[in-house]
Amino acid sequence: MIIIDKLNPSGLVEWRKRNGYSQIKLGKALGVSNITVYRWEKGMREIPSFLHLALNYLEEKGGEEQKL
Repeated sequence: MIIIDKLNPSGLVEWRKRNGYSQIKLGKALGVSNITVYRWEKGMREIPSFLHLALNYLEEKGGEEQKL
């Protein structure tokens, strides 16, 4: 399990790739559009302070790669 207190755009990209998520699949898992994920990763929108909780949950489930 990862512990992320403050997530930045490059950290989100790194987490997403390490856990096997595309922007589309991560958006679906989080209930947001892939455009929102793109904007978080580009720093166009502020990453919600609670996103680390959702990412920890997804990581505990094993990430997208584990579902295949």
